Amino acid sequence: MVALNDLQDLLVDQLRDLYDAEHQLTKALPKMAKAATRPELRQAFEKHLSQTEEHVNRLEQVFEILGERAKAKPCKAMKGLIEEGSEVLKEKASDSVRDAALIAAAQRVEHYEIAAYSTVRTFAENLGQREAASILNQTLKEEGETDKTLTQIATTCVNELAEQGVGAEESD
Repeated sequence: MVALNDLQDLLVDQLRDLYDAEHQLTKALPKMAKAATRPELRQAFEKHLSQTEEHVNRLEQVFEILGERAKAKPCKAMKGLIEEGSEVLKEKASDSVRDAALIAAAQRVEHYEIAAYSTVRTFAENLGQREAASILNQTLKEEGETDKTLTQIATTCVNELAEQGVGAEESD
């Protein structure tokens, strides 16, 4: 266990947690995309996968800026969120209900990431690490955009069909 003596130590610790979380997501998002039945949802997951790969690269840049080695610390929260989302894939449900459940699981992940990136960005700002804060803020904005996209997909096509219990193949 690493000693957390100051805000710099806490920032690095939180970044390592996020680094693991993003790596976990790069493995989970392809499964979510494959399980999605609505093309726009599948595309949103695929887009977020490419963004997540870039988020990993950005975290590596931030570690470099801070003079730290890019090293992951197991993120139990993300592991739990992904496991919970995976349970959806095993449930017997209509296509639209499954898509709605996938969106719900994905938004829980996004909200976790938004909170985590907001926190580390603020720590970096407090420490005068403007370049690191800017990089982290860029990712934070993308996480917020993904959350809005998921909400839009849910409200414009998925939730109404799920309310009716309609499968995607029946709605086209």
